[in-house]
Amino acid sequence: MSVTDEIAKLNELKDSGAITEEEFAEAKAELLKQIAVKEKTTSESDVLEDENMWGMFIHLSQFAGYVVPFLGYVLPIVLWQINKDKSQVVDMHGKNVTNWIISAMIYGVVSGILCAVVIGIPMLFALGILCIIFPIMGAIKANNGIVWQYPMAIKFFK
Repeated sequence: MSVTDEIAKLNELKDSGAITEEEFAEAKAELLKQIAVKEKTTSESDVLEDENMWGMFIHLSQFAGYVVPFLGYVLPIVLWQINKDKSQVVDMHGKNVTNWIISAMIYGVVSGILCAVVIGIPMLFALGILCIIFPIMGAIKANNGIVWQYPMAIKFFK
């Protein structure tokens, strides 16, 4: 039943004398209040969905580097910088991803140097696997509304 139908029914009750003018005004105000609360709740859930979506995009954008070299480093940071002022949650996702990108670069350089001692080869392999698993886990958690900090990420941005 639409709002206008409910107000029309209330008006009929008032006209027939079943309810007083004051009762009509109270019922109408309550009905309009319920509609306003419903609209506010809907808009808040839309905002949360947008935050979750942008968080997920920031995490998954790291995979762009597999298509275009270095885009996986640049795109997450650009998405973060564009959307960080719109939401604190998106800002936290961007900081976590940027911390991981910088940390992964450091771990990659150290592992590359250690390849001379052979230990760096399995370290690079493990880092490669983590660079696939962590963004997927972060995106899933972001989609669920959870801000996830990457394990092993050095906190450059807090």
